[in-house]
Amino acid sequence: MPETLLQTKLFQPRQRPGLIARPLLLQKLTDGVKMGARLTLVSAPAGFGKTTLVASWLAGSAVPSAWLSLDEREQALQRFLTYFVAALQTVFPADVANELPGAQTQALLALPESPAPETLLTTLLNEIALLPEPIILVLDDYHLVDSRPVDEALAFLVDHLPPSLHIVLTSREDPNLPLPRLRVRGLLTEIRAADLRFDAAETALFLEQMTGLKLTAAELGALERRTEGWVAGLQLAALSLQGRLDAHQFINAFAGDNRYVVDYLLDEVLRQQPAGRRRFLLETAILSRLCADLCDAVSQGESDGQSMLEQLERSNLFVVPLDDRRHWYRYHQLFADVLQAHLMREQPEAVVSLHQRASGWYAAQGLMAEAIHHALAAGDHSRAADLMELAWREMDRQRQSAAWLRWVERLPAAVLANRPVLLTSYAWALLETGQLEAADAQLEAAERCLAGPD
Repeated sequence: MPETLLQTKLFQPRQRPGLIARPLLLQKLTDGVKMGARLTLVSAPAGFGKTTLVASWLAGSAVPSAWLSLDEREQALQRFLTYFVAALQTVFPADVANELPGAQTQALLALPESPAPETLLTTLLNEIALLPEPIILVLDDYHLVDSRPVDEALAFLVDHLPPSLHIVLTSREDPNLPLPRLRVRGLLTEIRAADLRFDAAETALFLEQMTGLKLTAAELGALERRTEGWVAGLQLAALSLQGRLDAHQFINAFAGDNRYVVDYLLDEVLRQQPAGRRRFLLETAILSRLCADLCDAVSQGESDGQSMLEQLERSNLFVVPLDDRRHWYRYHQLFADVLQAHLMREQPEAVVSLHQRASGWYAAQGLMAEAIHHALAAGDHSRAADLMELAWREMDRQRQSAAWLRWVERLPAAVLANRPVLLTSYAWALLETGQLEAADAQLEAAERCLAGPD
C-alpha cells in the first residue's frame, strides 16, 4: 500500500487575529519574488516569529502557495521528495489527479529500484517547469532535516529552478546550501533575526494588545531592553503581566539571556494555570502534533481534548493551530521544551506510559513512523521491534532503508537476537546501503536464531 502521508505537515498555519503588522518585511518578501529570486531564507533562532511572518505574508499574497512542515523524519531523500511533491499538489484541484505536478516523480519514487537522485530531480524540475502558474513553496523548520543528501538535492533544485516556483526556507540556522553564490547572482532574499526584532513602537503596540495595560515609557523601555525585541520573550512577558498589579516590580525581576528569560517566564505562565489545564499541558507535552482524539488517548480521557485545545488557543498559550477546522495543533517549540522539562521533573514515572499510549494511537491510524518514534521514546523495545517488522516492507518499497536502519540500530542486541524476521530485514537494509560485511553478520545471526540452541 502507498505510504500514509501525515496531512498536517501540508497545512498552512492560520493567521492569528491581532498580529502586529510588519509591512516592511512583507514588502521585502514580495519584492524578492517579483525580482526573480529563486530562494527566500528566513533564518533566526527560536521564537523570533519566522513561521508567523511567512504565514502572514502568504495570507495576503495573490500567488498560490503550498506549505511543508519538516522534521527529522525527512532526512531520507525519498521521503523528503515524497512530501515535497505532495505539498505542490495541494495547490491544484483533487479532480485532476492524472495531471498533478510531480506525478511522474511520484511514479519513479514508487519503483522497487528508485532511480539516481539526479534522475528524480531532473524529472521533478521538468514537471515544475510545466506548472500553469507560479507557486510559492514554504519549507518550514528546515534545520530539523540535517541531511547531506537532502541539502545536495535542494541545492540542485535551486540551481536549476524554473520561474514557476519560488522556495521559502525557515530555519534556526543557515542551511548547507550555496548561499554566497545565490547572493551574488541576486537569487536570494534573506530575512534575519535583526529584521524580525520588534522596535519600540511595535513592542508597545504588542504589549497593549496582549495585556490591555498602559505601561509607562520606562516600563516599555525596560522590556524592550531585556527581550531585545525578541517576540517570544515579549509574548511570555505579556502572559505573565496579565492580571498583575505590580507590573514595574515584575518587569525588573528578570534579566539575562534568552534561555534564562524563557525559563523564568514560562515557569510564571505555568504557575498561573488551573490544575486541570496544567495536567493536560504536561501530559501532552510529549506530542509533536496534537488532535483531540490523540490527546484523549494519551491522557486517558481525563480531559475533553477538543475543548482543552480550543481553550489553550483562546488563551494564547503557545498552541499553534495547523488547520482551519481546529482539528490539529502543535505547541510552540519553546513551550514544548519547558513543558517536557517540567514533566520529567514532576512525573518521570508517567513518561513511559504516555509515550506508549501515543504509540498505540498512531499505530491504529497506520502512522508507523510516529508509532515507532514513541515506542522508542518509551523504551518499549519489544513493541518498537514489532512495529519495525510491520513497517519494513513498505519502507523498503519507498526506498527508505536508511531511515529504517536508524530505528533498528537503536534496539538492544538482546532484542534483535531473538527476531529472525527483523534480523533478515536488517541484513537487507544494510545490503541496500552498501554495508556488505554487516549484512552478512546479521544474516548469520538470523540463521543461528532459526537453528535454535545447540
